[in-house]
Amino acid sequence: MITLKMEKQCGCFKKSDLEAVQQFTTKEEAMEKAEDMCKHMNDKFCQKHQFSFEETENEIIIKVEMN
Repeated sequence: MITLKMEKQCGCFKKSDLEAVQQFTTKEEAMEKAEDMCKHMNDKFCQKHQFSFEETENEIIIKVEMN
Protein backbone atom coordinates (compact mmCIF):
# COMPACT_ATOMS: atom_id res chain seq x y z
CA MET A 1 0.00 0.00 0.00
CA ILE A 2 1.10 3.54 -0.80
CA THR A 3 -0.02 6.39 1.43
CA LEU A 4 -0.74 9.86 0.06
CA LYS A 5 -0.97 12.55 2.72
CA MET A 6 -0.91 16.29 3.23
CA GLU A 7 2.08 17.64 5.16
CA LYS A 8 0.02 20.53 6.58
CA GLN A 9 -3.58 21.55 6.04
CA CYS A 10 -4.14 25.20 5.18
CA GLY A 11 -7.54 26.86 5.60
CA CYS A 12 -8.50 26.32 1.96
CA PHE A 13 -7.71 22.63 2.25
CA LYS A 14 -9.78 22.27 5.41
CA LYS A 15 -12.74 23.89 3.64
CA SER A 16 -12.41 21.62 0.61
CA ASP A 17 -13.75 18.10 0.21
CA LEU A 18 -10.25 16.69 -0.34
CA GLU A 19 -8.99 13.93 1.95
CA ALA A 20 -5.79 14.49 3.95
CA VAL A 21 -4.75 10.81 3.98
CA GLN A 22 -5.47 8.28 1.26
CA GLN A 23 -4.32 4.73 0.54
CA PHE A 24 -3.56 3.30 -2.91
CA THR A 25 -2.57 -0.15 -4.09
CA THR A 26 -0.01 1.12 -6.61
CA LYS A 27 2.47 3.98 -6.64
CA GLU A 28 1.22 5.00 -10.08
CA GLU A 29 -2.31 5.57 -8.74
CA ALA A 30 -0.98 7.57 -5.80
CA MET A 31 1.28 9.68 -8.03
CA GLU A 32 -1.58 10.44 -10.41
CA LYS A 33 -3.82 11.50 -7.50
CA ALA A 34 -1.03 13.67 -6.00
CA GLU A 35 -0.50 15.40 -9.36
CA ASP A 36 -4.25 16.00 -9.73
CA MET A 37 -4.59 17.33 -6.18
CA CYS A 38 -1.61 19.69 -6.51
CA LYS A 39 -2.88 21.03 -9.83
CA HIS A 40 -6.38 21.56 -8.40
CA MET A 41 -5.09 23.27 -5.25
CA ASN A 42 -2.61 25.48 -7.14
CA ASP A 43 -5.33 26.53 -9.61
CA LYS A 44 -8.40 26.84 -7.35
CA PHE A 45 -7.21 27.75 -3.85
CA CYS A 46 -6.49 31.32 -2.63
CA GLN A 47 -2.92 31.45 -4.03
CA LYS A 48 -1.29 32.11 -0.63
CA HIS A 49 0.38 28.70 -0.85
CA GLN A 50 2.12 26.60 -3.47
CA PHE A 51 1.58 22.84 -3.47
CA SER A 52 4.03 20.20 -4.64
CA PHE A 53 4.81 16.63 -3.65
CA GLU A 54 7.70 14.35 -2.90
CA GLU A 55 7.83 10.60 -2.78
CA THR A 56 9.50 7.99 -0.65
CA GLU A 57 9.30 4.23 -0.99
CA ASN A 58 5.83 3.85 0.59
CA GLU A 59 4.58 7.41 0.88
CA ILE A 60 3.82 10.52 -1.14
CA ILE A 61 3.68 13.75 0.81
CA ILE A 62 2.04 16.90 -0.53
CA LYS A 63 4.11 19.88 0.62
CA VAL A 64 2.74 23.34 1.35
CA GLU A 65 4.90 26.46 0.87
CA MET A 66 4.04 30.14 1.23
CA ASN A 67 3.87 32.10 -2.05
